[in-house]
Amino acid sequence: MRRLLLAVMFGAMALPVAAEQLVTQVSSEEVAITSSFAGQTLTLFGTIAPEAGSEQKYVEGPFHIVVTVTGPLQKRVARKMSNQFGIWINTEQAVYEEFPSFYQVLSDAKLDTITNPVTLAETAIPLDSPSIGKTSAPYPQSQLFRGELVKLMQRKGHYGLNEQGVIFRSDTFYFAQATLPSDAPPGPYIAHTYLFKDGEIIARKTNGFSVRKIGFERFLGLASRQQPLLYGLVCVVLAVFTGWLGGVVFRR
Repeated sequence: MRRLLLAVMFGAMALPVAAEQLVTQVSSEEVAITSSFAGQTLTLFGTIAPEAGSEQKYVEGPFHIVVTVTGPLQKRVARKMSNQFGIWINTEQAVYEEFPSFYQVLSDAKLDTITNPVTLAETAIPLDSPSIGKTSAPYPQSQLFRGELVKLMQRKGHYGLNEQGVIFRSDTFYFAQATLPSDAPPGPYIAHTYLFKDGEIIARKTNGFSVRKIGFERFLGLASRQQPLLYGLVCVVLAVFTGWLGGVVFRR
């Protein structure tokens, strides 16, 4: 009996450990913003395959996929207005460093059915995660102001959660679509893909793409940052000239 148990133990140790990997891709690595830019939808797709070098020939689910798309990090200030003696003034504020200017979460099912709250908190996947944006404000205040910031970003279309945003075409092939609004902030974007099985993350992959202005829009953006005085003077001259020209045309 003892020899039989030892044989079973060594046999189990000899079995290959199941290991999966993600093979992912973004439909476009660069989004160009022009004067006619009205937003764009990017497709993030991939497949689940055995890890390279393993003896495993196929993978066995069921699997879940969660994709997060994060835009350029910015500094944000959230303020609370209060009525003081009949006058509305800012009385409280919280400053957030490295706050995502764009954030979308896409999944094939409800997040709370894919994994547990602890794993979600550790990966900072939810829109209201305390890890989004660094601040020195105390916890109750920081979480309250962060929640209000997230609501504002959702109304602008810069933040979103779509728990039906990932679609499986087979047991291992999936795709998701992230929609960039017309006022999408330019800069680098990062797409994190998480592969879940039995509530645990078993693989993850990161892809990147960029959003940038081209043509005259890019020239204006660079001029406003690199030569602000000259940019301001040119804007004033153009405004005066446009006003004068309009007056001449309408007098006729």
